[in-house]
Amino acid sequence: MWATASPRAKRLVLSGWVLFALLNLAAMWVYPEGEAIPFHFVWISIAIVFGVHSWPLAGMMAALAVVTLSTGVLMLGQAFDGRIRFEETSEVPLMAAVFLVMVWHVRGRQRALVELERVAALERQRAETQGLFVRLGSHELRTSITIARGYVELIRSAHDDRQTDVDASIVLDELTKLDRLTGRLTTLMQLDSPVELSPLNLDVFLERLIQRWTPVADRRWQGESDVGTVDANEERLLAAMDSLIENAIAFTQTGDRIHVRAWRDQDFFLIEVSDSGCGIADENVEQIFERSWSSRRGQARGGSGLGLAIVRAAVEARGGSASVRSSVGVGTTFTLCIPQRFRDRRPGVVTAPLSGNAKARGSFEPE
Repeated sequence: MWATASPRAKRLVLSGWVLFALLNLAAMWVYPEGEAIPFHFVWISIAIVFGVHSWPLAGMMAALAVVTLSTGVLMLGQAFDGRIRFEETSEVPLMAAVFLVMVWHVRGRQRALVELERVAALERQRAETQGLFVRLGSHELRTSITIARGYVELIRSAHDDRQTDVDASIVLDELTKLDRLTGRLTTLMQLDSPVELSPLNLDVFLERLIQRWTPVADRRWQGESDVGTVDANEERLLAAMDSLIENAIAFTQTGDRIHVRAWRDQDFFLIEVSDSGCGIADENVEQIFERSWSSRRGQARGGSGLGLAIVRAAVEARGGSASVRSSVGVGTTFTLCIPQRFRDRRPGVVTAPLSGNAKARGSFEPE
């Protein structure tokens, strides 16, 4: 590349161009009947040299002035001698204008390249900062939170007065929120990294998901899936589903229904999480997946507004989409649509080992 060439090599190229230009100017003078060819060689050569070696503006304008004057004087002299027509001399300002347009384009491209390099450097710095944050969030921060929680537990166990117990419970609750927020921020940062897919039995995955969440909240849990094995990243899908179920728990009360189901639709598999909770106002539905969104009720229950942002980021990283429909006082349904190449079996045949009290083929409830 010319940008990495040595100063000596650059001087040789420029010296060669000067010699080439002088030879063509001499040819224009000696052979006026064929001046068009050496004339254009002079202009083509200066354009080529400028294209591979961006001169400073002052040097470029000086070279342009020398070439314009030298070719212009030669052609005007030949015109006065009657060797060429005067209208042919118009090529000189036209070629100078073309060269200036080329200079404008080249310098604009160089500015764009400089800006791209600056943006790339900022992106590398951002990636390094993100990686550092992920490492801190997944280790140092959580380690400190765990240590703090342990000491609070010791303090609470060493004192039997009610006020100390209340204060310790508040601190533990805040540490739990901080730990959850740290985990979500770490997950959100990691979603920008490449996705590694592996076979996952979605039916078994969803059944275990419901069984894991059942002791957390007293709800009417239901599940239904006949998708079978898919290519997915289990960790990211689990992060998205945990966020959806945690959101459903936050907006429902004891005895409300939470229903998880999955099915195939052509080249996609869809997962739906619906609840019979309080629902979402129409004005909030459009912005519910934004990272900055958090309803008042979600804030009151310790919501950070990152859970649904994790859902959307995880699904879109897989080439899919997330949508929501809701009615106030009726409930909310979130739907994940993820592209898939099904190879293992035809739709409608259940391969998941379902719970013993499953009500129907492909449906399951927690034991």
